[in-house]
Amino acid sequence: MASSRGSRAEKVKRIFQQFDTNKDGGLNREEMASLVVAVNPRVKFSEEQISAILDEVFKTYGEFIDGDKGLTQEGLLRTYDDGAGDVDRDFDALGLELNPDSSSVQISMVSDEASSSSIVDERGIIDQNKKKTVAAWAASPNHGIVFDDTWKIVDDLEILIKRLKVKQAKEGKLKGDNVDVYSDAGWSRELGPSTEMSEKRIIWDESGNDYAQFVKELGVLRTRADASRSREEAFDGQMAIGRVLYEHQLFREALVSFKRACELQPTDIRPHFRAGNCNYVLGKHKEAKEEFLLALDAAEIGGNQWAYLLPQIHVNLGISLEGEGMVLSACENYREAAILCPTHFRALKLLGSALFGVGEYRAAEKALEEAIFLKSDYADAHCDLGSALHAMGEDERAIQEFQKAIDLKTGHVDALYNLGGLYMDMGRYQRASEMYTRVLSVCPNNWRAQLNKAVALFGAGESDDAKKALKEAFKMTNRVELHDAIAHLKQLQKKRPKLKANAGAEAEAPFLIVEPSKFKRVDNRTTPRQDLANALEIRSFQRLTRLSRCEVELLKKEMNETEVPVSYSGSGIPEKSIRKAALEVILRRLLHFLKPETFQGAVKVINERILSVMDGSGVGRVDLGMFFAILAPICGSSPDKRKRIVFDALMWRPVNEGVGQIRRVDALAYMKLLRAVYIPSQGVSEMLEVHGDDDTSVISFPEFVVMFDDPDWGFGIMSTLGKLENKDRTRHGNHACSVCRYPVIGSRFKEVKAHFSLCNQCYSEGKVPSSFKQDEYRFREYGTEREAMKDKCMFFNLHSKNYSEDEL
Repeated sequence: MASSRGSRAEKVKRIFQQFDTNKDGGLNREEMASLVVAVNPRVKFSEEQISAILDEVFKTYGEFIDGDKGLTQEGLLRTYDDGAGDVDRDFDALGLELNPDSSSVQISMVSDEASSSSIVDERGIIDQNKKKTVAAWAASPNHGIVFDDTWKIVDDLEILIKRLKVKQAKEGKLKGDNVDVYSDAGWSRELGPSTEMSEKRIIWDESGNDYAQFVKELGVLRTRADASRSREEAFDGQMAIGRVLYEHQLFREALVSFKRACELQPTDIRPHFRAGNCNYVLGKHKEAKEEFLLALDAAEIGGNQWAYLLPQIHVNLGISLEGEGMVLSACENYREAAILCPTHFRALKLLGSALFGVGEYRAAEKALEEAIFLKSDYADAHCDLGSALHAMGEDERAIQEFQKAIDLKTGHVDALYNLGGLYMDMGRYQRASEMYTRVLSVCPNNWRAQLNKAVALFGAGESDDAKKALKEAFKMTNRVELHDAIAHLKQLQKKRPKLKANAGAEAEAPFLIVEPSKFKRVDNRTTPRQDLANALEIRSFQRLTRLSRCEVELLKKEMNETEVPVSYSGSGIPEKSIRKAALEVILRRLLHFLKPETFQGAVKVINERILSVMDGSGVGRVDLGMFFAILAPICGSSPDKRKRIVFDALMWRPVNEGVGQIRRVDALAYMKLLRAVYIPSQGVSEMLEVHGDDDTSVISFPEFVVMFDDPDWGFGIMSTLGKLENKDRTRHGNHACSVCRYPVIGSRFKEVKAHFSLCNQCYSEGKVPSSFKQDEYRFREYGTEREAMKDKCMFFNLHSKNYSEDEL
């Protein structure tokens, strides 16, 4: 690793020398402009763009500007460390070469005998090559080693680590894990990105005696650092210890030293930043977030001294927030990093990926394209851009982007997997199975890829191969998804021969879609087809967000405990509005029982379904009271309690607060918004015109309930939704849907003439088996099999009675 860092610094040196044409030790604006143009040969910069880039560089790295000479070599290294460019790409683009002597670094290896000797005996070997082997951070300004005694501690620590490595490697305890095949999260592990660390993760065995002895000797070094002559020197020692440990991926021990450094100098930004990095790598996302927030607080106190670090702090804070599922909050930090450093391609890539994660695909496309503009060979950005384009239906462009990612990074698992999913959606099953096969060649135990390969093969008509793939997936995991897939494929297999009975004729479609007018109900107890379709869509939204598990009383608690300042909308109406990121924090409290990845999915659908409607102008703020009122009807509790909380949320808004009633016009506006969110298929634009939007009267809760229950203007569909909530786990014995072949769960809809049964979904979509063609279809709904049996008994009793009367 030290060799890689040494060669990296040497590359920066060669680039610097190439463009320091006047050899004054600095790059002035003209020389920097030449560098920017030369390393971006495919980009045609305007003079304004060049000027803006140079302004940002000279402003951000002011401490590295040497008067009229310009940016120093250390400053250029800092720009690369901060992610403003890719040193390897730029070095290759310029056609430069390293001198053989400068690209290799001599490292003195320690034999088994040496590992048992004293540290003092070995220090002489290290001292000879210290300036060569030391990591780049140690000699760089502002965050390197300051005191000579700290060098001695570093030397001794390097020997301790080398001993530990030799022992664990000899005993086979030291493990490595290649994670380079996956998309890089863009994590800034140090003050700049560490590509070496992302390629190979070292896993130390912390359970043995050798590690315990290492920790004991490490404690002695920490004590030496604390016993320094001044607080500053002790800080320098602890930071150096932490940095060396971090370089060797001893994160748990590095964190101890960084935390001690935080105690020695609480207002210094660096130990908080690095402690945050350690916490994140150790999976402590909450603690990492807290450290990065402390780093930002320290930066405010320190002024411009730490300006160069702010983009990296915001990037890493964003990644930590994503680890907690807080993607909207992460977006704000990535955006801030990109504002502070417009050339930070990783910040733009992460912003695009996060925007994709919350369903804002067009904005994601823009951010990812900007990242690719800055770094055309950024494979992960191409991969995520492909996903965003696929989500927007631009499949041909998406294929091109996925292919670019694969070309740039052979074996890019995410790109291969996503491309397989795209081909599946397009019905190109053979190509999809090829993609999943390539995924499995890189990750043989990826059960999802194995399962999808089986489905793709079945879609391609290769049933035998599909069964084999399914068996392989079953060996990898016993998850319920596999059982469902196997059951469904068996049902489809049973149906397939029937479709091919007449080999000479064109195979008949398995179902027909009947127009709504031909779907009749036997009685009013049977749910209308369109009402069920709307209710099923709302129920699906409930499941995705898990809001049905959130008791509605929690919304009332949030209203009582949340302090929101009153602001004024464009029309001058007072409201309690907050930014989406702040709203996400409230949602996290409401859905505290969700895992981070599940919460992230919930936020995505809430953003797509609710926030996009409420924030139609795109300002990034929503009316909190109205938001609570929109959530309440689909939260957990009885219908009456939900309606009460809706009314309370509307009263909580500044225009109604303290009155005990709400304005009729506000209730009408709420109904319009509620239907726009949950029943967008039914027009409501004329609603205010019909009811009058200039009404200044107020209404009480009972009057509001009447409006709410109105099936045409309100949310009367709530009764159908309640039926789904209560019966969506009800099974009907061995009855399967005659169209989709899945077991009937929920209500069963029986056609009274042809006697076939439909599930909720197929009934709502108007699907009937193609073998039953009738002028109209009449359905009776059964909530349980008990109802069906009761109805059957009544039919037989009535039939027997009629038969007896006929005999008489």
